[in-house]
Amino acid sequence: MDNNTLIIYIACICFLFLFGRIFILPIKSVLKLVLNSILGGLIIYLINIVGNLFAFHIGLNYITAILVGILGVPGAILLIVLKVFLG
Repeated sequence: MDNNTLIIYIACICFLFLFGRIFILPIKSVLKLVLNSILGGLIIYLINIVGNLFAFHIGLNYITAILVGILGVPGAILLIVLKVFLG
């Protein structure tokens, strides 16, 4: 194996690591949003179970799940406050 081939192999490995770093960050962000949205949906579901005792219900849809997924517990509190004030 000559030096040029070795340099090409090393350059290809470096480019693979570089492109892997570039493309893995958006994938991590999307996966984190999906996981948080699923957890947000579970939080809304639990709110609806407890709220059933008080005739309180928050609609479970993509928008509310993503809102709670992005904001977390403050997002759930925001939905509760909006439901109380807006009816």
